[in-house]
Amino acid sequence: MKPTSPAIVAQSAVQRLPRIALFLLCAAYVLPGLVGRGPWRTADISAFGYMAELARGNTAWLSPKLMGLSPAVEALLPYWLGAWAMQLAPTWITPDFAARIPFGLLLGLSLIAIWYGIYYLARNPEAQPVAFAFGGEAQPTDYARAMADGGLLAFIACLGLAQLSHETTPALAQLGFTALLLYALAALPYRTLAPAIAGVLGLTGLALSGAPSMAALLGGGGALIQLMDRSNEQVAARRTAIWAVAIAILTLLVALLAVWLDLWRWRIELPQANWTTWRKLGRLLLWFTWPAWPLAMWTLWRWRHQLVRTTLPSRHLALPLWFAVVAIGATLTTGSADRSLLLALPALAALAAFALPTLRRSVASLIDWFTLLFFSGCAVTIWVVWIALQTGVPRQPAANVARLAPGFEHSFSLPPFLIALCATLAWAWLVRWRVGRHRAAIWKSLVLPAGGAALCWLLLMTLWLPLLDYARSYAPLVRRTMIIFQHQPSCVEVYGLSRSQIAAFQFHGQLALSPTGSDRRCPWLIVDKDVAPNLSSAVDMTQWRLHSNMRHPADKYEDVLIYRRRAEPGS
Repeated sequence: MKPTSPAIVAQSAVQRLPRIALFLLCAAYVLPGLVGRGPWRTADISAFGYMAELARGNTAWLSPKLMGLSPAVEALLPYWLGAWAMQLAPTWITPDFAARIPFGLLLGLSLIAIWYGIYYLARNPEAQPVAFAFGGEAQPTDYARAMADGGLLAFIACLGLAQLSHETTPALAQLGFTALLLYALAALPYRTLAPAIAGVLGLTGLALSGAPSMAALLGGGGALIQLMDRSNEQVAARRTAIWAVAIAILTLLVALLAVWLDLWRWRIELPQANWTTWRKLGRLLLWFTWPAWPLAMWTLWRWRHQLVRTTLPSRHLALPLWFAVVAIGATLTTGSADRSLLLALPALAALAAFALPTLRRSVASLIDWFTLLFFSGCAVTIWVVWIALQTGVPRQPAANVARLAPGFEHSFSLPPFLIALCATLAWAWLVRWRVGRHRAAIWKSLVLPAGGAALCWLLLMTLWLPLLDYARSYAPLVRRTMIIFQHQPSCVEVYGLSRSQIAAFQFHGQLALSPTGSDRRCPWLIVDKDVAPNLSSAVDMTQWRLHSNMRHPADKYEDVLIYRRRAEPGS
């Protein structure tokens, strides 16, 4: 006997979110951060450096290098996408913006895949609400559409999504292909061609983006869930088994492809057995996935009878739960915890969606009030600091900025101001709408969290963008260095620079960099201060004299030493 669904939803509660509103919300979230900024430290500019090297033809496509250094993440496809975009872009588009275009499309693809993935999960018969004795319950298609709207809002509302989803790094590519794979597995009982294409692209893209083990685990688990699924009686068991075998074969082929391309790397780093490490991981899990994680936990509790039973858990719970478990497991066992946790957000958003039909009104009100206070407070803070930068009043925020980012000069720009003003007015209207009486839709509790997250991200990327560019970019450090050079040198030797520093000096300074020990006699040498004690083992110090110590104005730990070659006797 199948357990009764905990969802009791009337047809009046599954009204669709207006498409124009949903589109504008997605655009307000995707576009800011892709337009108008430079590459940021550290992973962003580092990945861009490999893309630029590929675009210039200075390194091999199957083994990209940056001055002999392999990428921190052994990926291929993200660097290919950025390099192809730079090669195809017209000359009036800057290389860094061209590289961000395919990643903006990947973020848009993630949003679309998540919506359709949750839509097909909600179409599952066991995910449907209880049928009323005299009719009036939500229709399956309308219910699935409303659930998909709510799940997408939960995804956008996640606090950890904003920055990482706007960087040109393998993490964003992994997010896009994870969402695509989730859609493919969710839609298999209802569609054939689109899920098949999405599954191939998702698994292959995930492996080529530096996560072959994630692809193998997700593909293998997806094949098992597909094989054991009996929740949809309209789908023949033979067709289900064929698809399960196909997924398993595809997963094996993708794993072999990763072996052939030498993409498998052992990255397991178990967390240290001390309170500080686990506390940091706990904090990351709490804030990064907010507000999806409490809703996902509520889903697991309210739908526990579909989850814990003699047969396999229902497909609409098993798929996102497996995706979330794999991603959270990677978070706990890899060095880049936040970028691994990013891959859990699509699954957590899907689980969060199934909490919406079961939420009590008091819980929904608590979410609304917390969201209203939190994001309104953040928006006010952003505006107050911006006004202080423009006018000097209030004095304390302006003094704090001057202390944290010395040398920063703010200027007024009308277009960002108008965009930020319109977004703030839209937030005020949204709050007014939410406290009104037309509150029947099941997705209503996530309107303010998603709108608030989009508002604050947009305000940061308009009002604060010059300040953030100054603080998070290497451009100020490179500009200070170029002033010392006085004129463009023929080449510059470097020692101990990180991947991101190398990429920054190549991009912002247009410098021809050479490693120490090369045959070229460059007039200048740039050394990372942290490795300066080892410099004498790499170069003849009698040929160099220390000229300057260059420090990033907004980061006291980001500094380099500038050496100048001594003039040869008699020259």
